[in-house]
Amino acid sequence: MPINGPVLEARRVSWVPRLLLGLFLLAMAAGPAWAHASDKGIVLLLPTGYYIVGGALAVAVSFLLLLAVPNDWLRRWIGCRLDLGTWPAIPRVGVSAAVFILLVLLLITGWYGSRDPLENPLPLFVWTLWWGGLTIAHALFGNLWHGLNPWLAPYRLVRRLMGRREGEGLWRYPAWLGYGPAILFFLGFAWFELVEPAPDDPSLLADAILVYSIVTWAGMALFGERAWLAKAECFSVFFGFVALLAPFQAEPVPVSAGSTEPRRYRLTLGLPGRALLQREPLPLDGTAFVLLTLATVSFDGLKMTFWWLGLWGVNPLEFPGRSAVMPASSLGLLAMWVALGLIYLLVIALGFRQAGGRTGLKPTLGRFVLTLLPISIGFHFAHYLTSFLVNAQYALFSVNDPFEAEWHLLGMEEPHVWVSFLSDMNSVWVIFSLQAGAVVLAHLLAVLLSHLMAIDFQPGRRAVFASQWPLALFMIAYTLFGLWLLSAPNAG
Repeated sequence: MPINGPVLEARRVSWVPRLLLGLFLLAMAAGPAWAHASDKGIVLLLPTGYYIVGGALAVAVSFLLLLAVPNDWLRRWIGCRLDLGTWPAIPRVGVSAAVFILLVLLLITGWYGSRDPLENPLPLFVWTLWWGGLTIAHALFGNLWHGLNPWLAPYRLVRRLMGRREGEGLWRYPAWLGYGPAILFFLGFAWFELVEPAPDDPSLLADAILVYSIVTWAGMALFGERAWLAKAECFSVFFGFVALLAPFQAEPVPVSAGSTEPRRYRLTLGLPGRALLQREPLPLDGTAFVLLTLATVSFDGLKMTFWWLGLWGVNPLEFPGRSAVMPASSLGLLAMWVALGLIYLLVIALGFRQAGGRTGLKPTLGRFVLTLLPISIGFHFAHYLTSFLVNAQYALFSVNDPFEAEWHLLGMEEPHVWVSFLSDMNSVWVIFSLQAGAVVLAHLLAVLLSHLMAIDFQPGRRAVFASQWPLALFMIAYTLFGLWLLSAPNAG
């Protein structure tokens, strides 16, 4: 029955608090789980039952408390910003050119440098600094990739030499393609990272980057740089979505027509994710892309657990290597994406029906999927934290002698990587607390953002509750899942 006001039969929702209580008791019944907080075979055990219970309970309570907060107060709070002044625009092409030169040097080290992934700069820079670290930087400081994109500067140079105008391609980007190319490229990237037996092999990684660079330049030439980067280049799309979460936002300062003054931007600090609230609903393929990013980082945490390997008859204590589980990992990656998509569709459709279906299911799917971005970044931080702390040191030391020629460019004769903190119980406790805290805080932010979205198009508090409780239950369950991934025995 459609809801034309703050009316909802009590018997239709009276069981929801019981379900919340049931999830809490289920987490309690799990007892103390045990976590390995190690990287590269160092296993330390920590009791984590309280983390799981407390995290799930915090997300559940936050959802209920938000219902009691007046909507007008929330709207005023969203609008609060700290003005950090105006700043000159960074020369985008110049930065891109510098990053392109760095990329070329890294590719050369990939082909001709050390074969050891812990001594060659390419895999360390790509997997640790770029993918592990730069992703988190986007969630804090905004769309850095907009300027760092290494493919932009050489393309613009060639375009000018050919006398073509900015944004001009041979053909118009087909509307029916949408985010399809970005989905395929990101799925290929995820498969290479999670399934390929040797994703950190320097030569193989260099070959893969070269191929993707050629494809990117070809796409920009055929359809124009703006269209290709906005819809087809998967990292521009991904980092653009992640940047919506940043508390720091830069907005161009209006200038009068014909002004020759250099462009400036006004920098503000506000609620993380406030830019996400202003975004138009994504189309279905954009929704699928966001779900793919969450499925990828979720499967990244699942694929080496004892539970997952046991499903395929693999002894995790005698793990035979990635090549032995390639079919299982390929299927698991796709299954995680499909399962997550179906669950999300069910959750949103249920809330849509409960609230009376006032805005259309398709835009509702495209609107609320953005609130899953904090969860994806929380998982990303938790998954990469330990390896970043170790491998960032290897990345620095790899620059000292990238070609094993005893150059000692940084003046270090025998650099030593500090890993003793992984064998200290207090250090491991701090690391695990940061990981668990990131997962929980990410879900709390997701609950807050989904609530802020709901109050903009639902007529009253009861209608907001009716539309949001299925999504809230999903987020509580995903909190349990994320904390379980941190605490589950792991073969890697």
